[in-house]
Amino acid sequence: MQQVSGRPRLIQALIDAFSLPDLRRRLLFTLGMLVVFRFIAHVPVPGVNLSALDELFRTNQLLGMLDLFSGGAMRNFSVAAMGVYPYITSSIVMQLLVPVIPQLRALSQEGEAGRRRINQFTHWLTVPLAALQGYAQLTLMRSQGVIGQVAALPTLGIIVSMTAGTMFLIWLGELITERGIGNGVSIIIFGGIVSGLPEMIGRGFIARENLVGLIAFIILALAIVVFIVIFIEGHRRIPVQYARTAFRGARMYRQTGSTYIPLRVNTAGMIPLIFAISLMIFPATIASYFASPQGQDPNFASKIMTWFSPDAALPMGLFYWVLYFVMVVAFTFFYTMVIFEQMDLARTLQRQGGFIPGVRPGKPTTDYLNKVINRLTWGGAFYLALVAVSPFLIRELTDVAVLTLSSTGILIVVGVALDTMKQIEAQLTMRRYEGFLK
Repeated sequence: MQQVSGRPRLIQALIDAFSLPDLRRRLLFTLGMLVVFRFIAHVPVPGVNLSALDELFRTNQLLGMLDLFSGGAMRNFSVAAMGVYPYITSSIVMQLLVPVIPQLRALSQEGEAGRRRINQFTHWLTVPLAALQGYAQLTLMRSQGVIGQVAALPTLGIIVSMTAGTMFLIWLGELITERGIGNGVSIIIFGGIVSGLPEMIGRGFIARENLVGLIAFIILALAIVVFIVIFIEGHRRIPVQYARTAFRGARMYRQTGSTYIPLRVNTAGMIPLIFAISLMIFPATIASYFASPQGQDPNFASKIMTWFSPDAALPMGLFYWVLYFVMVVAFTFFYTMVIFEQMDLARTLQRQGGFIPGVRPGKPTTDYLNKVINRLTWGGAFYLALVAVSPFLIRELTDVAVLTLSSTGILIVVGVALDTMKQIEAQLTMRRYEGFLK
C-alpha cells in the first residue's frame, strides 16, 4: 500500500477530504442520506406478524436475495421493502433493449441528451415494476400468514406506499450522486448490506462451538475480498494512436498522440450473478407451492426443492453449486457481449481519428477487439463463478454454519468502496491542481 505523509493512502485521503469544506459537506450529506434511508427501512407496513416474518426469511432464499437489495428493509416489511431492486431490474431491461430496438440504439448514440432520455424511460418503467413487485410481495406475505387479509382499498394503499418508498430511495440515491460522494443507488445498497454485518459478526462470536473454524472463516473471507479487489482493478491496455490535421495560418500540421483503451477483465460486473441466482431460485420457489407438507413422504416437488437448495447436504447439494457455477460463466459471456456491442469501440475510434497500431480500421479492428474481450472474459467469468460458489467452499472448509457469506453482497461492498474512494481521490487530485491542497 502506498504511503502518503507516513500514513496509508486510504486514511490520508479521508483526512484530506474532511479538511476541505466542500468535500466535508459532500461526505456529511452522504452520511445524512444514509441515516434517512435506515430510518425509512424501519417503518413497517401495518398488521405484520414479526415472528412469522422472521421464520419466513429463514426458510426462503428468494426473499433473502431481495432483502439484500432493500438494505434489510424487506426483513421488516417496511414501506421501503423493495429497496431499489425494481430500479435495478428496470436498468437491466433497458440495457438489454437498447441494442435490440433501433430507436433506443439511436438515442444511446446522441450523447448526454440521449442518455438522459434513456434514464427517464428507466424511471418510468420502474413504477409499474415496483407496483407489480409490491403486489407479489403482499400476496406472498398473506399466503405465509405474515399479514392478514385486508380489503381492496387498504391493499391498494399498501402497494402505493411501497412503490412510493422505492421511488423515494431512488430519489435519495440521485441526491447522493448529485450532492454527495459516489453512485447514490450503489451507496444505498452498500449501506443496507453493511448495516447487517455487526449482527452477523455478533452471532459468530456468541456461538463459540468452533473457534478454529471461525478464525478460518474470517481469514478466507478476507482472502476473497483481496481476490475481488485484484480482479476489479485488473484490465488490459489496448494501445491507441491518434492522427489529426491542424491548420496554423496557411500551413497544415500533422498532430499525433497515443493513449490506450482499458478493457476490464470483468466487464459484466455482478449482473451475471443476479441473473444466475434468479434462475436458480425460480424452480425451488415454484416447487414450494406443490411440495408435500413436513412430516409426509416427499413428492417430486419436494425433491426439486432439495436439488435447488444451497443448504442441501452433500452430495445432493453439489448439484446446485455446480449448476450455479456453469450459469454464472454463461451469463458473464452473454452480458459482456451485450455491453461490448453497445460500446461500439471500433466505430468510435474511427470517428475520432484513432487506430490500434498494426490493425486496420473498420472490421479488422472490430474482430481484434472481439478476440481480446473473449479471452479476457474467460478470466472474468471464472473469477465471478469462483466468487459465486465461495460461500459453499468456505462453509465446507470451515464447518461454520452460524455465519452466512453472500457473494453478491461482498462484490457490492468491495466494488462500491473502491469506486467511492476513487471519486474522493479524484476530487482531491483536482483540488491539488487548483491549489487548494499543498
